[in-house]
Amino acid sequence: MENWADQLLQEYEVGKKALSGMRDGLNRLDPSSAQDLTQINSMIDSMAFSMEWMATGRQPGNYRGADIKSIYQRQYFESMDLIPDIQEQLQDMGAKQLYMTQEEKMILSQIFGEMSLRERQCYILHVGQKMSMGRIAEEMGVSKGTVQGYLKRAEKKVREKVS
Repeated sequence: MENWADQLLQEYEVGKKALSGMRDGLNRLDPSSAQDLTQINSMIDSMAFSMEWMATGRQPGNYRGADIKSIYQRQYFESMDLIPDIQEQLQDMGAKQLYMTQEEKMILSQIFGEMSLRERQCYILHVGQKMSMGRIAEEMGVSKGTVQGYLKRAEKKVREKVS
């Protein structure tokens, strides 16, 4: 799942490469292109600064003060449209209809919003799709202990919200 910050970073990367191409196309010996070169270099520096800020969630070079890790990378699930509708699958299996109240949807979105991407992936694969921790570790390219850690943190967040 790619969030808005990842998409924006990709767009900035494309723009930065285009500016670098323009800069490389300028004749550095021509005095009339000196101003263009200065302007393009300034734009590239500004884009690099912005990209670092979006990637880390904090101002580049600022090592003091409160910091929330990857604040711009977090996903908020305000729209429950990203949770697939399994109504047809339930009917095919002869199961009862499944309903969630608005309050339950809000709680679910808050729980998912507080999880990191890895915690959410591990939790959904383990609880929702009944995958073993070993298989999840294999698919994600991490150790089984790492998956266990992600699941413990995710389950703790679920317990805190539900209770």
